[in-house]
Amino acid sequence: MIAPGEAAPPQTRLTVMVFPGTQTLPLFAAQARGLFARRGLAVEIKPAPNSQEQREGLAAGRYQIVHGAADQCVAMVAAGIDAAVVAGGDNGFNHLFVQPGIQGFSDLRGRTLVADVADTGWSFVLYDILRRHGLERTDYAIAEAGAPFRRFEAMRDDKSMAAAILNPPFAIHARRAGLKDMGAVVNTIGPYQGTVPYVLRAWAQANADLLVAYLQACIEGLRWSLDPVNRTEAIELYRDGLKAPDDIATQTYEAATDPAHGLARDARLDIEGFRTMLKLRAAFTGGALSSPEKYIDLTHYERSLAGL
Repeated sequence: MIAPGEAAPPQTRLTVMVFPGTQTLPLFAAQARGLFARRGLAVEIKPAPNSQEQREGLAAGRYQIVHGAADQCVAMVAAGIDAAVVAGGDNGFNHLFVQPGIQGFSDLRGRTLVADVADTGWSFVLYDILRRHGLERTDYAIAEAGAPFRRFEAMRDDKSMAAAILNPPFAIHARRAGLKDMGAVVNTIGPYQGTVPYVLRAWAQANADLLVAYLQACIEGLRWSLDPVNRTEAIELYRDGLKAPDDIATQTYEAATDPAHGLARDARLDIEGFRTMLKLRAAFTGGALSSPEKYIDLTHYERSLAGL
């Protein structure tokens, strides 16, 4: 926080696009506690309607930083856009939900499933889980609905939408709406690198100190969020930031701070989880399996940690 009598540094504006959910607590904390402002950053956090807008907006310069599935950055590189993952985050907190009448995976044959978009991110996780249970990509249709809240609403409002992958708080809403929880996706696919911050490499090179300052504020916000002393305040940030009632905000906080499956300490990248993500992308796009190093630049992250 800025000390009394201390002049605030000049502010540099950043527009950051995120999917609001469990993963956004460190950003809420950094914003609310003045951790961005202390470093001369005026950060506007915009909710993502879908991953396509994240990627297109980053490429066009509408957003300088986005927080989304690591696979989205890989998709940008595959499309010829020089982007890079600059830190880790979490495993996605995702569970697979189905309509209450679905008794088993075979019941999804011939049905319509809901995804963000059909060819990136958590769609490949969904396809892999179904393949493990005997369903190929041609055995079901995909309806593209966008962000998790839209996927939940699609399943809640249209019973023909048979399944979707959801994370808190929308997974909590889904259970309360009577949708059936088929379990955490990482229990099936193993380690997975979910949400990460990623940027254009050219922007990072031209704004290295800015990116370091941003990451430092995020890491400090994360450390504050995971400190049990701040539990009550952190739950309030979820309540206000996600417009969630107290009980759902509390459950979302518990998911975020789970010692085994919660937010990664100091936003460290899970390299094995990143390899899992690349294997799934290669399996369902027919592309070659690439090395993680092609998509990752942790130099700014390492500078950030060293300066804290």
